[in-house]
Amino acid sequence: MKAVKGNKEYTIGDAQKKAYQDAGYDIVDDDGEIIAHGRNKTVPYGEYAALKTENEELKCRLSGAGEFDSGKDRHPADSQPAKKGKASGKAGG
Repeated sequence: MKAVKGNKEYTIGDAQKKAYQDAGYDIVDDDGEIIAHGRNKTVPYGEYAALKTENEELKCRLSGAGEFDSGKDRHPADSQPAKKGKASGKAGG
């Protein structure tokens, strides 16, 4: 079995499973299936999995209706970062 977190992957035994899981690593079996999720994650896995499933279903619906275009029709201002600058605080003069 393996402990996986980000781009780190370690081959571990049953004795090490809990320690790696407590450190936030997902535990994966030899077939690549997650058998235990790491603790201390920012978003609880149950919430993440539900949102991921919902997202995939909605994308399928939109692509089937021919409406999913990856943002082609967005207003150009929506994709530009906010401008940073200092306000001078001076009146013209």
